Amino acid sequence: MGLPGRRAGFFLISAACVGAMGFAFYAQYVMGLDPCPLCMLQRVGVVSVGVLALLAGLCNPRRWGFRLWSALVALAALAGAGVSARQLWLQSLPPDQVPQCGPGLDYLLQTLPFTHALEKILMGSGECAVVDWRFLGMAMPFWVLMFFALVIAFTLLQQRKIR
Repeated sequence: MGLPGRRAGFFLISAACVGAMGFAFYAQYVMGLDPCPLCMLQRVGVVSVGVLALLAGLCNPRRWGFRLWSALVALAALAGAGVSARQLWLQSLPPDQVPQCGPGLDYLLQTLPFTHALEKILMGSGECAVVDWRFLGMAMPFWVLMFFALVIAFTLLQQRKIR
């Protein structure tokens, strides 16, 4: 059994992102797990990957276009993976080294210029270091990181297919 075609591969990635966001909303509204600022950035990464993959699937690009769209999807996934890794690092810190809780995401975006707000969000805060949920012993940012890693790996495998 081989990999799906180019177009189907992009639609598969997009569908996986819809599923990931569906679980994120389930975790928030049914399980009562409020997302921290870094969680919100990870959601932006998942949505970005999904939208880029959907656009790529709709465009049905040929060889060079496929490479370009694949690179864009992989770069968005890489950025999301970086945010996930940052949150995992914050969660691994000893309690005395965890940054203090800061203002909420809405407040930061309303009061600071976007670049300063983004810098503060990426630094993380105490709420980003809290582990409220685990699956197989791993926190949610780990699973989001694995999701992004799978998207990148799938995209690279698709690239090898067209050689």
